[in-house]
Amino acid sequence: MSRSTAVNRSGRTRSLPRLLRSRARRSVTLAAGVTALVAGSLSGMGPAQAATDPAPAPVSCPANLAQKATCYTGQDVNGAYYAIAVPRQWNGSLVVHAHGGPDLGEASDPERSLGDLERWSVMVDQGYAWAGSSYRRGGYGTRMAAADTENVRRLFVHEFGHPVRTFVHGQSWGGNVAAKVVEVFGGHGSYDGALLTNGVLGGGSRGYDYRVDLRVVYQYYCQNLPRPTEPPYPLWQGLRPTSTLTTAGLRARLQECTGYTSAPQDRTALQQRNLDDILAVTRIPERTLESHLRFSVFTFRDIVHDRLGDRNPFSNTGVRYSGSHDDKALNAGVERFSADPEARRDLSYDSDLTGRVTIPVLTLHAIDDPTAFIEHEAAYRATLEGAHRAKHLVQTFTTEHEHSELSNAEYANSIATLATWVRTGKKPTPRSVAATCAFHDRTYGTGCFYDPDFRPLPYASRVEPRPQGLAWPAMTAQQEKAWSRIDGVGIAP
Repeated sequence: MSRSTAVNRSGRTRSLPRLLRSRARRSVTLAAGVTALVAGSLSGMGPAQAATDPAPAPVSCPANLAQKATCYTGQDVNGAYYAIAVPRQWNGSLVVHAHGGPDLGEASDPERSLGDLERWSVMVDQGYAWAGSSYRRGGYGTRMAAADTENVRRLFVHEFGHPVRTFVHGQSWGGNVAAKVVEVFGGHGSYDGALLTNGVLGGGSRGYDYRVDLRVVYQYYCQNLPRPTEPPYPLWQGLRPTSTLTTAGLRARLQECTGYTSAPQDRTALQQRNLDDILAVTRIPERTLESHLRFSVFTFRDIVHDRLGDRNPFSNTGVRYSGSHDDKALNAGVERFSADPEARRDLSYDSDLTGRVTIPVLTLHAIDDPTAFIEHEAAYRATLEGAHRAKHLVQTFTTEHEHSELSNAEYANSIATLATWVRTGKKPTPRSVAATCAFHDRTYGTGCFYDPDFRPLPYASRVEPRPQGLAWPAMTAQQEKAWSRIDGVGIAP
């Protein structure tokens, strides 16, 4: 396909500029199969339901894409807002983006997908069309988010024709979403490859255990979430469902207990000891302590109360905490609980990965990622190895220290490497990926920080495993198939 043509539904090519001009003049009723998989989100994501979606409307592109692309927004019948960009010099391929989070709140955010488009404009700058969904609601739901991601791909195809190749990209929790897209939709010819960057790839049933540990260790030392004067609740709830605590209020309580925003010399001796013990036991970096605590409070409440009907999917039974000034007292006094088996099953079904991969998957991860620890990559490799699919995986690592943003040169290099792998069938190596980055850095000047010799330690080296938590995948393909037959399994969309 040339850069100036696209394939319409009949298979004929037509001029891309003509196609884009015509989009502003016509209104299209989307055909069967365009909606996200409402029923399938609960039971294996079966065939899509027929529905009609309003056609996407032309909008001004983000400033960094002005004169480079034509942009569109819309809202599908499930309520998910989305954004689409088609470069003026389109290379014929599409990147479908799965955003991270999850953002909390029930409504889909109409600004989210446009913000993501601006943030990931490097893909459009490299000649790829781009499509991203804000998801139909906020809150946790990996299969829901995967279905909405697939939905925006289908909508793109209906409106603009079949791309030459289609890639799915996700970062942070979006990496989990994109990995779920690969497993559920990647084997049907919908996607040719996947790029997972700084991904939460340990899945839901194990990937948040260190935040479970933070929640109970924090309360042991701080005793202010809840305070003794407030109604008690089990810590696996994250927060009492009717609580009106805000993020500012949480921040104040964390400061009260640890003085984490103060200079060390301005902290009390007790604050410093509390901070030292919490960080040492949980191995959470000080710079992301607040964000991890927010997740273990507000997002846990969303998972438990809003998504699992107040059932507990978490456990710290058998975990021995160490690294504090008095481990014996800590282990004797910390709150303990065991998961409800059905709640854990539902969280696992929603977000754990089976390793059932049939397309090339390239990962990029900062070794010092303070949010999605590098050991998530070890869990993902073990998952694919357990499913005998590791031949489809190449992992790359950089010496960067951030979670939310890596070098644009590396993003451009990664998508180019993935496209070459898909086109030629020649699997790259971490060293060959590192070697090609300099070419892209001549354009972006953001640096190349690959460490081709790095290998992460096992996930259990960072997070104390729960009983039977050493084998990967956390959910086998056989389990997924069996669970999919259970009425109402998983997390509702």
